[in-house]
Amino acid sequence: MGNPSPLHSIDDWERELGRQVRGLRIRLDQTQEELARAANVSVSTIQSLERGQGSSLATLIQVVRALGREGWLNDLAPTPSVSPMQLLRDQRAGRPRQRVRRRTR
Repeated sequence: MGNPSPLHSIDDWERELGRQVRGLRIRLDQTQEELARAANVSVSTIQSLERGQGSSLATLIQVVRALGREGWLNDLAPTPSVSPMQLLRDQRAGRPRQRVRRRTR
């Protein structure tokens, strides 16, 4: 997606995502019908998505997965490297918690 401005509207983002989905589908030499079948959605849903005319999050996920681009989803919602639950378990297991020391002047 390049470096889109943070001031883009939702409509701008929908059009950009649609443009990228269409471009990838074409690069993969798939028809809208083939992608719709692979994503288990209707052809009109693919057409609307590619035009940037709205789509549910579930539909976007299905289409992105059908295009083999789960990495896009991972970029949107990465797995945290530090688990808050693991930190809590460590504390309960008796491991001392590291504290930040205040600087003295």
